[in-house]
Amino acid sequence: MITKENKDKAFAVIQLHKNDVGSAQAQISVLTARIAEITNHMKSNKHDFAARRGLLQQVGRRKKLLRYLEETDFDAYKEVIAKLGLRK
Repeated sequence: MITKENKDKAFAVIQLHKNDVGSAQAQISVLTARIAEITNHMKSNKHDFAARRGLLQQVGRRKKLLRYLEETDFDAYKEVIAKLGLRK
């Protein structure tokens, strides 16, 4: 589970303004941090199928948010991809 400090760091990377926690960019950033933590967990716990299901759900949620951002604001999409090191 992501800690408050890690969540704040994820928000700080991409926030549009000081209190931004709901924009698509901020949500993508937090989901990326959560996905990284669950991926590390899965490396040592290969048979944790509940965690695997949660990981797949979060990857799907992030994919939908990225698709939405790409359709609505392509420049912001490219910025998010570059800052978070995601590949398309």
